[in-house]
Amino acid sequence: MVPKVALVTGASSGIGESTARELLERGYTVYGAARRVERMADLAERGVRTIALDVTDEESVEKAVAAIVAESGRIDLLVNNAGYGSYGAVEDVRLSEARYQFEVNVFGAARLIQLVLPVMRAQRSGRIVNISSMGGKIYTPLGAWYHGTKFALEGFSDALRMEVRPFGIDVVVVEPGAIATEWGSIAVDHLKEVSGEGAYSGLAGKLAKGMNSGINARLMSQPSVIAKTVAKAATARRPRTRYAAGFGAKPLIFLRRVLPDRAFDTLIMRGLAS
Repeated sequence: MVPKVALVTGASSGIGESTARELLERGYTVYGAARRVERMADLAERGVRTIALDVTDEESVEKAVAAIVAESGRIDLLVNNAGYGSYGAVEDVRLSEARYQFEVNVFGAARLIQLVLPVMRAQRSGRIVNISSMGGKIYTPLGAWYHGTKFALEGFSDALRMEVRPFGIDVVVVEPGAIATEWGSIAVDHLKEVSGEGAYSGLAGKLAKGMNSGINARLMSQPSVIAKTVAKAATARRPRTRYAAGFGAKPLIFLRRVLPDRAFDTLIMRGLAS
């Protein structure tokens, strides 16, 4: 049998790197994509085909997809994992930064989907796994722009799933909880830079402390938890539309579903105060 071909974005570290390894072990021909190819040297040594890709650059995205199709003739799985968390008070975050957050987390994923869909339709098969977050279902203060991108990706994925089903293509959302990656430190650094002083500094300090907590770090799930979830979503004959995995994801999403808005607000704020 011809191995299935997978494209994993954001593969230079964390969830993307672990997912590329997991899919390779399961027999996929894996293309790991990231802006910095040199950070994927270990993946290349293992057999992952590394490729330069900036999801915000149209030429880069088109070139990457064309290269995969030219070399392998097909794309069976797209894992949209590239993304980052831009934290800070709505009042403080520059709109240029807010737009870039959407460019990476939403429009970058959407453009890749547009480019792989003709290939998948021609095959009459394919699967798209969008890495959202429990932050696409719940929310915290000072994370409005980040949560906005993940809420958008959730709704986008639902509409897309219905559009492409007649062509044998499925769309799955994976909602990670707290995962031990570089994501948290990057988000905290940005939070301190943007709202570490001024009207929101007190709240920013509490949130940064919670995100940097040693207790939280010990409880965080490893990226391999999400990698295995992605592999499950990719290989299941009839996958669920959503998979929540990793520390805190399932209980917090459940609480958001059953609690009234203001009760959930209180829960989150009390958590920050503790």
